[in-house]
Amino acid sequence: MGCAALVASAFLAAFPARAAGSPVVTTQKLTWELAERLAATAVRICAGRGWSVTAAVVDPSGHEQVIIKGDTVPLQSLSVSYRKAYTAYAYGLAFDKDTTSALIAAKVAGPENGALNTIPQVLFVPGGALIRRADRTILGGVGVSGAPGGDKDEACAVDALKEVSPQFR
Repeated sequence: MGCAALVASAFLAAFPARAAGSPVVTTQKLTWELAERLAATAVRICAGRGWSVTAAVVDPSGHEQVIIKGDTVPLQSLSVSYRKAYTAYAYGLAFDKDTTSALIAAKVAGPENGALNTIPQVLFVPGGALIRRADRTILGGVGVSGAPGGDKDEACAVDALKEVSPQFR
């Protein structure tokens, strides 16, 4: 099965099936308040380490739910944080990896020519993480951009998840 087919099937698996005959489909995701808390926590953690960053949270549709921008971040951190969150969610879901670093280590980023990075919104750079419940149910993705290195961005995202995830009931 090709990468695009795996991602498409993972997206479909992320959404509960509707009951037979029911015209209503429900999806689990963070409330905007909790998504905001997660993004703000990532920005606060990085600020405490001396880095101004942007943090983005995407919901299970892959759309931006929340963006929190630090006071002195570069302009590109807005789109980069979203793309990291999107990549962590879309490909982490498809390949059962919790961070963009784990995706890169597993060589999910595709051929060395970087072809997957040409897909809109995809960015295989450290700094994104899946949002999961304790039972491993996936609720979206978080991405951080602006620290001096993706590894530092990702550490802030992961530490924010550790702090906020007990509230993902």
